[in-house]
Amino acid sequence: MILAGDIGGTKTVLALYRSERDRLEVVREAVFPSREAGRFEDLLGQFVFGAVASGELTAACFGVAGPVRDGQCRTTNLPWFLDERQLAKDLAVPKVKLLNDLEAAAFGMLFLEKPDMAVLHEGAPTRPCGHIAVLAAGTGLGEAVLHWDGKEYAPIASEGGHADFAPQTDREIELLRFLRAEFGHVSYERVLSGPGLFNIYRFLRETSGVPEPAWLRERVDAGNPGAVIGDVGLARGHALCVEALDLFASIYGAEAGNLALKVLARGGVYLGGGIAPKLLDKLADGTFTRSYLAKGRYTELLRSIPVTVVLNTKAPLLGAAHYALRI
Repeated sequence: MILAGDIGGTKTVLALYRSERDRLEVVREAVFPSREAGRFEDLLGQFVFGAVASGELTAACFGVAGPVRDGQCRTTNLPWFLDERQLAKDLAVPKVKLLNDLEAAAFGMLFLEKPDMAVLHEGAPTRPCGHIAVLAAGTGLGEAVLHWDGKEYAPIASEGGHADFAPQTDREIELLRFLRAEFGHVSYERVLSGPGLFNIYRFLRETSGVPEPAWLRERVDAGNPGAVIGDVGLARGHALCVEALDLFASIYGAEAGNLALKVLARGGVYLGGGIAPKLLDKLADGTFTRSYLAKGRYTELLRSIPVTVVLNTKAPLLGAAHYALRI
């Protein structure tokens, strides 16, 4: 039996699996509010106690929202410290692996079924014979790589979402200036995330001359601004939200193309995270793809690299489970 987990700042998902001929069968799964536990080990004890017999657990892997170094992680948004060696002792299990959450998500994408995915750009994939680029816009912007070594894929973490935002149009240059005045350094995460969509909206509200109606301001102020802008934009309920989605989709496509070129992602580009499935209709209207392909002399190369939106939000848990199976 193996143990897998997806550890986030808001919730932690833990699952036990049995493996049958390299296939995983869920034995038990539970979701815990992360902030209600002082330590990860407290949740782990609740979940495992009474569910696993001594010696039955053979491996464990956890995707963690934070940087993993030398088998250790201090979580970004929680007061938790995780150590592979200590967890192995606590669980009495031979092998424990910590992965960055996007590493786990990227690895999980290899095991999804067709209904879990939506193709934005067909391309001509060479998988399983090429690296895969993974981008995930949500609360922030995560980026990772699935490295193909000729026999199998290995996930590689990165902090590419914090690389410099590179505007490609006059409008985007204006957006950069607007955000630079507020933040100093402007990363792609400042525009390609839930808060980033709100940043784009604020820029348009201040510079476009289009008035913001009272009903829209009330909705933006009352709830999750990025979600409100996305919903209103998809419904074409107001010009500011429609234009914000246009800019967001265009910039997302450009950065997806950037990462595809940097890792030569002949195996394809996957869009994970919570935003892409919600904005699928917008991403599929051609705005994303035009920017994705706009790479000058390398447009034809990008044309051959497919882009897929991942619809299954359990990709990080699946990735952790399959990595545990591998080790």
